[in-house]
Amino acid sequence: MGKKKADTMQFWTLSEFKQFIAVYDGDIRAKTIFYLFFFSGMREGEPLALTLNDFDFDSNTVNICKTYARLNGVDIIQAPKTPKSKRIITLPVELMVMVREYSERLYEPQGRLFAVTKHYLAKEMKRGCDKSGVKKIRIHDLRHSHASLLIEMGFAPLLISERLGHENVETTLNTYSHLYPNKHSEVAERLSALISL
Repeated sequence: MGKKKADTMQFWTLSEFKQFIAVYDGDIRAKTIFYLFFFSGMREGEPLALTLNDFDFDSNTVNICKTYARLNGVDIIQAPKTPKSKRIITLPVELMVMVREYSERLYEPQGRLFAVTKHYLAKEMKRGCDKSGVKKIRIHDLRHSHASLLIEMGFAPLLISERLGHENVETTLNTYSHLYPNKHSEVAERLSALISL
């Protein structure tokens, strides 16, 4: 990712996400899918390809092994972007409960869990931003929001890279290097605490 892409990258803080998601208190489908985006870092087509069988409710994981696209009006489930895109990631227990509750309301839970299109996501994203007053970002920026949250929480780049399904840790570091500068001063401060002169 070059500087140009980094300049267009935006993300929400946790408080901005909470402001946005409050709009969907009565809409369990939109609420569940946006929670998945923010707390998993999935690419746009990945949650749209999920079935209930991809979730392991005992280990609180989701298996990302396919992605959704729509070409010429036809729904297509295909292999993910790269080999490393196939991954199993852990999810918060509360999110797993939300997924289960959502699935129990479906008429046919054996198919795609979220039988919607990227157009639906874009429309709902705009509606949520307009109603909540939170700054407008793209669906893909929810992935950046997840990475930003993990960086802020102090997780290692390698773990973040594996969670996002990047081919290597350099991709993660190159993409999010602008979010790390304050970590250098934090290192100095923490080392200073160890020095007693």
